Amino acid sequence: MTKASRVAVVTGAGSGIGRASAHQLLARGWDVVLSGRDRARLEATASEAPGGEGCGQGLVVPCDVRDPGAVDALFDAVEERFGRLDVLFNNAGRFTTAIPIDELDVEEWRAVVDTNLTGAFLCLRGAFRLMKRQRPQGGRIINNGSIAAHAPRPDTAPYTASKHGVTGLTRQAALDGRPYRIACGQIDIGNAQTRPAPPAGEPMMDVAHAAAAVVHMAELPLEVNILSLTVMATSMPYVGRG
Repeated sequence: MTKASRVAVVTGAGSGIGRASAHQLLARGWDVVLSGRDRARLEATASEAPGGEGCGQGLVVPCDVRDPGAVDALFDAVEERFGRLDVLFNNAGRFTTAIPIDELDVEEWRAVVDTNLTGAFLCLRGAFRLMKRQRPQGGRIINNGSIAAHAPRPDTAPYTASKHGVTGLTRQAALDGRPYRIACGQIDIGNAQTRPAPPAGEPMMDVAHAAAAVVHMAELPLEVNILSLTVMATSMPYVGRG
């Protein structure tokens, strides 16, 4: 590691927005810790990443964000390898199938909330601890929210509730991080081409555009924070949808 190194953790890096964001960060010279539950997918992200002069190095650290011990081990590995953390992209998440509230099983509720909200909290907590004690102090946390935090789809109560919770967590962290030069913001992404896909027929955008927005947030100086950013397919039924 050189003094000029920038270090990022990307959770949910095995696919979709996480993979695309990790690749773009690596291409811009960031050292990126690739985290997620599936080691094989993480290794694929690493093997497909851009390489060569000017590119950063990737480190695969499998982690289930629902497990406090695993999350602590993730940030221990970051500190041991790189000595600091500049950006956490808190991206790991779980979707839910459309289930009416009165038919919703409590285990499905818990599985989604434990991943999307409790998992986001555990990773944010780990990043806070490291960013507060490192020198120079501070860093940036980018939470992956969702347009569902503003306008839900029918019959998706666990996902919608968890993403509303992420918004509250983002605002609290943005406030509590001020004394320590920790900036926290949220990106709400609509209809990026990932899996599972939105309903058939809705306009889509390339996931690279969502990743580019993440990189833009990541590379801002700590004196600047984007508290909330929405990036979406232009014609998706979000503004005014009922």
